[in-house]
Amino acid sequence: MKSVALPRASFSQLRAFEAVARLGGVTLAARSLHLAQPTVSVQLRELAALVGADLLAPAGRGVALTPAGTALLSTIRAIGTHWQLFVDEVEQLQALQKGVLRIAGVTTAEYFIARVLKPFHLLYPGITINLTIDNRDAVVRRMQSEEDDIGVMMVPPTDVPLDSYAFLDNPLVLIVHRGHRWDGARRISLKSLDQLPLLMREPGSGTRQTTLAWLAQRGVAPLVQMTLGSNEAIKHAVAAELGIAIVSRHTLPADPAGEGLAIVNVAGMPIPQKWKLVWRSDRQLTLAAGAFLTFVRQRPEPADSAGG
Repeated sequence: MKSVALPRASFSQLRAFEAVARLGGVTLAARSLHLAQPTVSVQLRELAALVGADLLAPAGRGVALTPAGTALLSTIRAIGTHWQLFVDEVEQLQALQKGVLRIAGVTTAEYFIARVLKPFHLLYPGITINLTIDNRDAVVRRMQSEEDDIGVMMVPPTDVPLDSYAFLDNPLVLIVHRGHRWDGARRISLKSLDQLPLLMREPGSGTRQTTLAWLAQRGVAPLVQMTLGSNEAIKHAVAAELGIAIVSRHTLPADPAGEGLAIVNVAGMPIPQKWKLVWRSDRQLTLAAGAFLTFVRQRPEPADSAGG
């Protein structure tokens, strides 16, 4: 590391000079620093000797800066600015050793959020992570009432002031039970889903909203045959041959056959979506939440991000 030439002047000397320059006199400066006037005068003489130039000149009942004094005052202020930046950075590092990160994720987030949080926790082991998993309506309410710093969802609400960052692919795929007539099919047309009964999540679900809107834009209107309150319930119902469904690929293992399921190759699918981190745009983020956003932005998607 390259060495840096540090000034021989002490902080006390620099602080005394700054006070005199700011207040216009030695007496006022000594009073503000709670020092005796002779002490300040000695510090000024020693500082001038170190610099090798006069820093102050008499001006009426006070003093004025010489050209060298003006340059020194500018330098002292620059030092003060950088010192404050250092103090702020140390305070932030200390805060990140004992902060709290509050996250609320929609139910599907439980399949991948641990892979995102684990490396962050290893980097900041002192930060306590409070994770809540609930349906989308509940997560939206939590963001409205500011119970959490960050939300994880696919479809952010429009009636809450939020910023968002898309951080992870979320392909939506069609699943059927093993042995279904589409199990192993090379490809089926999207129109095959028109008027076909589907198993779906509750009306407030982001997956349901996105799926129905995406299909409607393509002239496909499936029928909602059954509403279930969780991804696991949907998968069990499909495996039990109660119907077919469109779900996030994250809810499935690498080989869905182990759960009695098969992914169908549908023309135009998977439905391309993204998982988003959301936070209140009208509130300042905590240091822990800000560190988490920076961490997520600077790292690639988690390994195996599209499967189970």
